[in-house]
Amino acid sequence: MKRRNTPTKEAVLAVLSKSGKAMSQESIELEIDIAINRATIYRVLNRFCDDGVLHKIVAEDGIQYFALNNHAEKTIEHKHLHFRCVKCKAIECLHGEVNFSIPNGYLVEDVNCILTGVCKDCLNSKSKNKA
Repeated sequence: MKRRNTPTKEAVLAVLSKSGKAMSQESIELEIDIAINRATIYRVLNRFCDDGVLHKIVAEDGIQYFALNNHAEKTIEHKHLHFRCVKCKAIECLHGEVNFSIPNGYLVEDVNCILTGVCKDCLNSKSKNKA
């Protein structure tokens, strides 16, 4: 079903596009430059997930993060790794499919894999500070 475009949808997509990384609803709300109800933002985010525009990442702390689906075919299931930096707290998608094996008799419908550590930006800034 074709959904109409609204200023809220445009604002949410603009914030996520500018960021280039996954963002929580709260961080998106802080970046939006127009007055929008928190519940409206949440509905828009979930509708974008339903439509394949975004995908949802649930971090180990239970917070939901949202990231743009950057593939041409929006209906492809989004099974890939995510990386959460312990220094800057950023969550980003790591390209490449997740390969795993499970015992017979199970059907995997979704994958939510989050690796934690120090991201390349924080590692680079740490090595520059030592120089």
